[in-house]
Amino acid sequence: MGIALGINRRLRPAFLPFLGIAAVIYFGYHFVEGQRGLMAWLTLSEQIEMAETELNILKLESAETGHRVALLSPNGLDADMLDERARKILGLSRKDEIILLGR
Repeated sequence: MGIALGINRRLRPAFLPFLGIAAVIYFGYHFVEGQRGLMAWLTLSEQIEMAETELNILKLESAETGHRVALLSPNGLDADMLDERARKILGLSRKDEIILLGR
C-alpha cells in the first residue's frame, strides 16, 4: 500500500498540467483538422471560388444566348443575317457569290 500511496502523491501535482496539455492538443487538432476547422475552411473557400468562376461563365453564356434570341425577334430580325446564317448552316450558296474560306 505504501508504494501505491507514493506514486499517487507524485502524480497528483502533474495531473492538472497533463489535463491542460491534453485539452490544448485536443482543441488544437480539431481547430486544424476538424469538420469546421482550418483545412475545411480552406477547402470550402476553394470550392466557392470555383463556383463563382463557373457562375460568371454561365452568366456570360446566358447574356450571349439572350442577345442571339433578341436578334430573332420580329423587331430585331435582320434579313441579311438570317440569310447568311441559313446558307452557312445548310451549306448553300448562289452562283454569283464568291466564297472566301476561313481557317
